[in-house]
Amino acid sequence: MKVSVVGTGYVGLVTGACLADKGHHVVCIDIDTEKVKKINKGIPPIFENGLESLLRKTVSKNLFATTNLREPIVDSEITLITVGTPFDGEEIDLTHIREVSRQIGIALKNKPDYHGVVVKSTVVPGTTDEVVLPILEEISGKKVGRDLGVGMNPEFLTEGQAVSDFMNPDRIVLGADAERTMQLLRELYYGFENVPRLETNCKTAEMIKYASNAMLATQISFANEIANLCSTLGGIDVVDVMKGVHLSYYLSPIAKDGTRIKAPIASFLEAGCGFGGSCLPKDVKALIAHGEKAGARLPVLTAVIETNQRQHEQVIRLLRKHFVSLRDVRVTILGLSFKPDTDDMRESPAIAIIKELLSHGAIIKAFDPVAHNEARRFFPVDQLALCATLEDALMDADAVVLVTRWKEFEAVPDILKESNPQAVFVDGRRMLGKNKFKLYEGIGL
Repeated sequence: MKVSVVGTGYVGLVTGACLADKGHHVVCIDIDTEKVKKINKGIPPIFENGLESLLRKTVSKNLFATTNLREPIVDSEITLITVGTPFDGEEIDLTHIREVSRQIGIALKNKPDYHGVVVKSTVVPGTTDEVVLPILEEISGKKVGRDLGVGMNPEFLTEGQAVSDFMNPDRIVLGADAERTMQLLRELYYGFENVPRLETNCKTAEMIKYASNAMLATQISFANEIANLCSTLGGIDVVDVMKGVHLSYYLSPIAKDGTRIKAPIASFLEAGCGFGGSCLPKDVKALIAHGEKAGARLPVLTAVIETNQRQHEQVIRLLRKHFVSLRDVRVTILGLSFKPDTDDMRESPAIAIIKELLSHGAIIKAFDPVAHNEARRFFPVDQLALCATLEDALMDADAVVLVTRWKEFEAVPDILKESNPQAVFVDGRRMLGKNKFKLYEGIGL
């Protein structure tokens, strides 16, 4: 199948490379010339596990990148829209969606064959039918249902394991305006056998994506509220509390051989310093705003965001237990990306923690295995020193704050043993054992 993908961010590039690996002929389209050049050389412009090897395997064979939008669309059977949809504080910004829809419409003007236009970007319910479809019809002069079709195919990719998630999906949700468009989507995912599928309309498919992310965000904020209550009451460790919760059949079902299976969802029921990334904060805020615009308040999700926005304050509170003032206190931040296995720092709790520490006059340095380049987009050299190694980051620190669950940080207890005096260790993810440190503070303890 000939496929064109507009946008080469995390979703677009991973989608394009994976579909090419499945045998489709894919052209990725982006306005960024440098990104296009890198992709055509087999060099991923983003850090994502498994993506580089996938590009090497498919580029120049059946995966190409270009800045030319018209030709790949005219030559393909289906176009996937994967551009960004940021939240501006009041609603999601559909500027890129509208502009790409116009450009696709222009490209389709003189195309005689039926063409499917499918949105993979996360958009609020109604966007595909009420925004994309009218623009396509107006600009192309064609009629949806006769000359072209629109669809919605939400992605469920986790940064850091996006390639694996795409190639081994837990579900495939296909939204379409008509049977002919749905058939194109079925052909697109022909190689994915034995995967649960849900075929529905576009609006429902859009809502499924938001409901999925809202559920995950709610789990995290729930765990953090319980953690904060444990800290206030005293004598309770939220890690033990959540272990007990995880033993529920709902989260740890028993297999036929009697062994316990820990459901992946349980990992979201663990205390920490807050969630971040390009999806959960943006999507929950967008859903709240969309609901209010439609006359439906979402108080539960509003509380989820409020809890998350305050959670970094717990780290500052724990530091203040050991320092009368944070001015000139040398603080090391471990982890800058919002989660391990990615360099994405969008809405990372590390940003809020660092800004708060800077406001109190702390001296900050940090280490992250892959996010140093990204960090410079948020903090100049005079605000944040970036260390080349974990050992350098821990040297001469008065306090150490673990923000991201990188596996590399398992070595921290042994490294800190050699320091004198001992630094205060604040575990923002409850990743390391509290008995491994002389001075330990943790969320929910």
